[in-house]
Amino acid sequence: MSEFKLGIFRLLKRIIGGSSVLLAVVYTIGHIFIAMLCNNLITGAEFTLAALDAIIEPCINGVWFYVLHKLWRSFYKDATVFEK
Repeated sequence: MSEFKLGIFRLLKRIIGGSSVLLAVVYTIGHIFIAMLCNNLITGAEFTLAALDAIIEPCINGVWFYVLHKLWRSFYKDATVFEK
């Protein structure tokens, strides 16, 4: 591994440390760039449109997951599925 790459990994390790929040932020930023690239390569969309999609789509999915989780918990609240 080159000295440059090793330095980057050491810097990331120092910044992220053991923090799950910082790791989640780094993951999210990477996810946005990967989504932009995939959208651009697959659909041929301009990078600005790909970036817009890469940011908006995860936000909508987050809201959908919240609603789903609330419905799921209310559905199984009185169910005997989890009883021993």
